[in-house]
Amino acid sequence: MSENQTETIKRLKDIDSPADLKGLSIKALEELAQEIRRTIIETVSRTGGHLAPSLGVVELTLALHYVFDAPRDKIIWDVGHQSYAHKLITGRRERFHTLRTLGGISGFPKRAESPYDTFDTGHSSTSISAGLGIATALKVHGDRHKVVAVIGDGSMTAGMAFEGLNQAGHTESDLIVVLNDNDMSISPNVGAISSFLSRKMTGRRFVGMKKDLENFIRSLPGVGESVMNLVRKSEDSFMTFFTPGMLFEAFKFKYIGPINGHRLDRLIEAFENTKHLEGPVLVHALTVKGKGYGPAEKDPCHYHGVGCFEIATGTLLSGAAKPAPTYTEIFGRTMTELGAREEQLFAITAAMPEGTGLVEFAEKYPARFMDVGIAEQHAVTFAAGLSTEGLRPVVAIYSTFLQRAYDQIIHDVCLPNLPVVFAIDRGGLVGEDGPTHHGLFDLGYLRMLPNMTVMAPKDENELRHMLYTALKHAGPVAVRYPRAAGTGVTIEEDFRLIEIGRGELLREGGDLLIVAVGSMVAPSVAAAELLQEKGIAAGVFNARFVKPLDGRIADLAETCGHVLVVEENVRYGGFGSAVLELLNDKGLYAVRVKRIGLPDRFIEHGPAAVLRERCGLSVKGIAAEALAWRMGKGEPTGG
Repeated sequence: MSENQTETIKRLKDIDSPADLKGLSIKALEELAQEIRRTIIETVSRTGGHLAPSLGVVELTLALHYVFDAPRDKIIWDVGHQSYAHKLITGRRERFHTLRTLGGISGFPKRAESPYDTFDTGHSSTSISAGLGIATALKVHGDRHKVVAVIGDGSMTAGMAFEGLNQAGHTESDLIVVLNDNDMSISPNVGAISSFLSRKMTGRRFVGMKKDLENFIRSLPGVGESVMNLVRKSEDSFMTFFTPGMLFEAFKFKYIGPINGHRLDRLIEAFENTKHLEGPVLVHALTVKGKGYGPAEKDPCHYHGVGCFEIATGTLLSGAAKPAPTYTEIFGRTMTELGAREEQLFAITAAMPEGTGLVEFAEKYPARFMDVGIAEQHAVTFAAGLSTEGLRPVVAIYSTFLQRAYDQIIHDVCLPNLPVVFAIDRGGLVGEDGPTHHGLFDLGYLRMLPNMTVMAPKDENELRHMLYTALKHAGPVAVRYPRAAGTGVTIEEDFRLIEIGRGELLREGGDLLIVAVGSMVAPSVAAAELLQEKGIAAGVFNARFVKPLDGRIADLAETCGHVLVVEENVRYGGFGSAVLELLNDKGLYAVRVKRIGLPDRFIEHGPAAVLRERCGLSVKGIAAEALAWRMGKGEPTGG
């Protein structure tokens, strides 16, 4: 980059596309980086979002867009937690204040949102495989534009990333992988690969060793300078020996780095040199997660994904007081209590000890806790192995991430009928993270599996009893609960077994039977009270179990003749389908059934309560649907 380049653009308001970065000096880019950071902090303080990851890659983002020619060159952001600076400089600056709000821009890359978003992301470790596919397609088309996959060191711990590296190296594909190494995923990274990646060449020990070696060589009489010239020529090999370069070169990648990921001059130089290379290349950039905002730098785990906060102090803005502890908090407390009683209890998480509520359990019972990193498939089969030797593993995982380990659930847990418990957090709509994070499919994809028991609590007290019951059951169990505060019920101190497949009738009514499960039980009871005011006597049955179903549902349905099924899951193949199958198997063809659930589409991002209302899953929505249907104005049987 020339020292004579002008600084005609310095303000973010002047950046409408990456083309506006071209020709800026390093100084101008550095000033722009600071303004981007301020904008991200100000916006996320109001909307919530993935703050620390995006702050850590501002310079990296500017350097990529300065050197490469997006969208003709393809830039893929793994997971997408770190894409806010990318959004700001690719034509979405004026809408950035709508980040993660209903009708606003997504918190993740989204192809429908911008041509600069090469690939839809939201789950980790997909960028290398997707990038390899895109690079292969460009080669088929005779297109020589570059493909760049930006992946974090946390995402690099997942097996899928190494499958992509292996294939790219084998085919010698023209692919650039940028490793954003901040020694963090969501929680601190774990595992041997993470330790290997964290060998930073800026450490005092290495710098001192290198300086001592140089001084010694120069002191050699007569040959010192000649030997030093030879050392300088072979410095790349020397660096490679002491860095992760040898790992990536084993995959036949050209390794460049490590590079200070906050030095624009060095990043730009590296990318300028890299874009002319052919074949697979890996650029290793060292960054600081949360860079530029003190609280986020100090606690990047807490500020990875954060709600609204006060910028001056970093204090979260709580808004309305929480009516009760969250289901996640209750799960964590319950696991800690059960850990004292059940010596065989073993807890597993996939890089989410804080998110799943297992921090206290991990502190009290470190020998019976394992964070396996971003490796959901491994987590499930690891749990299966534990269970064969008498331990009782609980795999705590978000619904949307459990999807990644479906084959392992089938083949390694259900087929041998092993007693593994799946504690499935974030079941149902989760809000502002949107379609990649909503847990809408688990009731359907789990209930079809032989040997699997699936249950969902109506409140936080029932969650405790279900976890205890699951640990006593001699087979696979899934306990599914929402991302929400509990209902505020009294928590019973002791635990009790719930009979497998046994629900409970909460309210009697001869005109209509509402059969609800999990998070929809409480609003269904409230809806029944509204219906009573309209002269309709609605009974409410808490199914508890999606599988096996309580056969009394059929008896009650036959008595009243009208059944309304309510679930926070997709309707097709979900809980309502299970009720229809039960009635069909019992020969109750005359019973009229109406299902309320989530539609056959991916649900956008927005406040969870608003999304539920739009899908008819609020108290008023359930009551209105029931009233219209019962009065003969709704859809026909099976709707």
